[in-house]
Amino acid sequence: ERLLPPLLPRITTIFCFVCLLQINFVACQLFALLAAFWFRIYLGPSHASSAVRHAFATLFGIYFAVFCFGWYSIHLFVLVMMNYGIMTMASIPNIHRYSFVVAMGYLTLCHISRIYIFHYGILTTDFSGPLMIITQKITTLACQLHDGIGRQAEELTAEQNRLAVKTRPSLLEYLSYLLNFMSIIAGPCSNYKDYIAFIEGRHVHMKLLEVNWKQKGYDRLPDPSPTGAVMYKLCITLVSLILFLTLTKNFPMAYIIDNEFLDKTPFLSRLGYLYVVTQAAKPKYYFAWTLADAVNNAAGYGFSGVDERGTFRWDLLSNLNIWKIETATSFKMYIENWNIQTAAWLKRVCYDRAPWYPTALTFILSALWHGIYPGYYFTFLTGILITLAARAIRNNYRHHFVSSVPLKIAYDVVTWVVTQLAVCYTVAPFVMLAVEPTIKFYKSMYFHMHILSILVLLVLPTRPEAHSRRKPQNEAMQNSIKSK
Repeated sequence: ERLLPPLLPRITTIFCFVCLLQINFVACQLFALLAAFWFRIYLGPSHASSAVRHAFATLFGIYFAVFCFGWYSIHLFVLVMMNYGIMTMASIPNIHRYSFVVAMGYLTLCHISRIYIFHYGILTTDFSGPLMIITQKITTLACQLHDGIGRQAEELTAEQNRLAVKTRPSLLEYLSYLLNFMSIIAGPCSNYKDYIAFIEGRHVHMKLLEVNWKQKGYDRLPDPSPTGAVMYKLCITLVSLILFLTLTKNFPMAYIIDNEFLDKTPFLSRLGYLYVVTQAAKPKYYFAWTLADAVNNAAGYGFSGVDERGTFRWDLLSNLNIWKIETATSFKMYIENWNIQTAAWLKRVCYDRAPWYPTALTFILSALWHGIYPGYYFTFLTGILITLAARAIRNNYRHHFVSSVPLKIAYDVVTWVVTQLAVCYTVAPFVMLAVEPTIKFYKSMYFHMHILSILVLLVLPTRPEAHSRRKPQNEAMQNSIKSK
């Protein structure tokens, strides 16, 4: 009680700052949405040069960063310029290594300082969010530049060959890619070649050329509009906001370690409540990521082609697939549809390039990228165990249940329940952040997922990780020809 009065001014200041950041975040994203429509209509490739589009996107992005984060935005600009120096002066064989070390090192230092600025338990739109996205872009571009100039085409996978960058970007292109107003606040990370194609007006055209339109009865290429996709995503954003305002505040994650709750609630009921509070924590992510996707689409960026029904798809930059998340029947399926662009970044800069233990190294990088809160490491280290155990079970037993429809339905129901509960068990420390509540939570859960995962890995035979996904393109092609 004696300590509380001196701390009140600091607590009040932090709370006001958090509220201001949240308001600024929403205001910036809504203004970015309007600017994106204007950008597509009045500064489209047919109305403005690539240089003008680059300059506008960069200047507005810088303005949004300063407006939203104040002097903290200097961290974004320092990291960008430091890595531009590496991009222009470093040797190509080492450019991806230097860029990775500098970007991740600076991000980690900022994460450390963030603990002292915001302290535990206050996760909001502080400057580390944009810094994390910029780190993804810097390392992505560095790796793709290394692939394009420093490696032979036959050494690359098909995806690496497609995304390889053949020339170093100019300063304007570099700044536009990293600081453009569509992604400066909430991302997502995109590939450099896709972004340049969008600015130069080739983005949609390239995707349309993959389809034979004459067979579909078209005399010329269609002109897909993103308006429908934007309106649909804005509806999801609105629903997510309503759910956030109604559910998230009423079902706090902290309640699952409340002493009274633990004493009076049976284990199975606690598992059910864990699922409820985890569901209640999702809408804020659905809101932020879907709105960011809508902003990019409104600018004309994010076209991914045509599906089998002939519908234009605007999901190139989508960060989540809500339906597949909520119906996931495996840990892998859940991860692949949650924070999709970050998962793609981890695959391209770590998993595909790791000489050994790619799964473990990828999870560790993901934890380091998110920050230094202990809860992150509990989450991702637990994720390694559960991922490996789930893979072993799937490889050993799934084929027994796909022979008949009833068995397959039963298998899907059971794996859905287990997957959803495993995800809840894994991500709870991510929200709790600190060591003490995390240990208290896992004790209340009797460490059951850890114990079951270890037993599975000890008892069931496991296959080595499929390195075929990381084979060079020519080797994969030769293997295909031999098999034929």
